[in-house]
Amino acid sequence: MLTKGDDYPLHQTPEPVAYVGAARNFYDRFFFNGYNTDGSVFFAAAMGIYPYVDILDGAFSVIVDGVQHNVYGSKVMHMERLDTFVGPVSIDIVEPFRVSRLRCDDTENGIKAELVFTARCEAHEEPRFTRRQGSQLFMDVTRMMQNGTWSGWIEVKGKRIEITPEVFCGTRDRSWGVRGIGEPDSQPNPNPAPVQFYWLWAPLNFDDCVAHYFLNDDAAGEAWNTNGIIMPLLGGGDEESMASVANNIEYQSGTRFARSFEILFTHKNGDETRIELEPQFNWYMKGVGYGHPEWGHGKYHGELATGYDEYKTDEVTPDNVHVQAFCHAKMITKDGVKEGRGVLEQLIIGPHTPSGFTELMDFAP
Repeated sequence: MLTKGDDYPLHQTPEPVAYVGAARNFYDRFFFNGYNTDGSVFFAAAMGIYPYVDILDGAFSVIVDGVQHNVYGSKVMHMERLDTFVGPVSIDIVEPFRVSRLRCDDTENGIKAELVFTARCEAHEEPRFTRRQGSQLFMDVTRMMQNGTWSGWIEVKGKRIEITPEVFCGTRDRSWGVRGIGEPDSQPNPNPAPVQFYWLWAPLNFDDCVAHYFLNDDAAGEAWNTNGIIMPLLGGGDEESMASVANNIEYQSGTRFARSFEILFTHKNGDETRIELEPQFNWYMKGVGYGHPEWGHGKYHGELATGYDEYKTDEVTPDNVHVQAFCHAKMITKDGVKEGRGVLEQLIIGPHTPSGFTELMDFAP
């Protein structure tokens, strides 16, 4: 079956673009976040394309005045991967790796947006994520991240917010590959690993550069994937990968959320950079489908379905462990101190010896 994608040089197999091969859990995903200088406005969007199950879903989420508003959509995509719209949400690539456009038009619930993301650094390809559980592939993913500025507007329940690049910045990522989507496999894994996932991801914006750090640990605290970079703004040269990276984390009592976080970069010339993060509040990632009981990624809702929910962020229980914390950031180098902002994404499930976690969902003392 020929589709719009076949007119682009995107083929990875001898098949038309519509066919992904034997990987039922293959996905292709957009993610965006944005925030103003003080974090009083925070928004995010995501869209997932699942070729094997022929589903496309998307969501837009915004926090204003301590309330997180979430708009969802899901559709059968009829094998057209390039029709990147669903219900009230759409995403368009205006110029690859430079400009993207995001729209939300949920008139019924009073959530609307017209936003343009403009890159402020080159796109960065993170080291590949490959993880198995016994004989089965748990994840095999390529991801890129890119920081930028935002322009446009958001309307929440009649309140219009002007979005200007002088005040609003954020991050986009693109990921694709294999990880669990939709309904779980009906046949259990004969060699299942204990449920455990330790994930930290920190894309940060400073006036004259971008910093990025992430970590996947196993239960013993050994990193199976990690990376740290500092990137100049567009036109400023190449990114610098670190010789080694480390972190110090202090948890909020009764949660698995960071109360404070420190990133330690060692440069290849031996210099050291320390980045201190001060989390201010959490945006809950179920607002764009991650772990959502109804609007989880890749679930079948029929030809077209839309949804909406909202909640006060200070009333969400701590077992909602997948969050992005808006953070004030401070970068300390031999040349001085820089102030910035960004997020610390956290998903910590199961045991993690360095943190003192021994069960699926015990919390810090």
